Amino acid sequence: MTGLPAVLLAACAALLALASPLLAGDPDMLQDFCVAHYKSLEGPLRLNGFPCKRPENVTANDFFSDVLSRPGNTSNPVGSAVKMANVEKVSGLNTLGVSMSRVDYAPWGLNPPHTHPRATEIIYVLEGSLDVAFVTTGGNLYARTVCKGGLFVFPRGLVHYQKNTGGAPAVAISAFNSQLPGTQSLAMALFGASPPVPTDVLVRALQIDGGVVEAIKSKFAPMN
Repeated sequence: MTGLPAVLLAACAALLALASPLLAGDPDMLQDFCVAHYKSLEGPLRLNGFPCKRPENVTANDFFSDVLSRPGNTSNPVGSAVKMANVEKVSGLNTLGVSMSRVDYAPWGLNPPHTHPRATEIIYVLEGSLDVAFVTTGGNLYARTVCKGGLFVFPRGLVHYQKNTGGAPAVAISAFNSQLPGTQSLAMALFGASPPVPTDVLVRALQIDGGVVEAIKSKFAPMN
């Protein structure tokens, strides 16, 4: 019996050591769903999601959308169009940690280099074929052609792009492990920010003439 107090003390110490991470947070939802209640955004600060609708006001339509059923307009300078089905379009996605998008490509169209800071992306080619690639933080380019029926993964936060390899339209569906993955276009971030990134910063960073920087900036409307 003399060893029992020591065992109890050791057990208590172990529980105390575990208590801090256990009480730090629960990564899983504590309810079936939390349908976004957009109209309450004027209330408390929104953090990692939208406020919830009251359950008695939720309907099946909150979990439905046909936004990906219609092609996007690819008649633009880059020749691609992205339609997102995220929490801002499908209220039932709130707190569920997933979303999708549809990308349409004109012949030879490009989805320009960009990042998703909050999600890994997996892309599935429905029609056509795409040249896809991402760049690691070490500067390595991982690229290949993905044909109809193939898929490719872009790790979270890394710069990536897709380009239609053919003379016919192409279509792809992307899935994300975030309800709101975010998209940051490199070109828009550098040349379309509001207020603008100083020209001298871009001149030194990109090693190009200031006149060239100003010419590029003129092609991008400010993001805000």
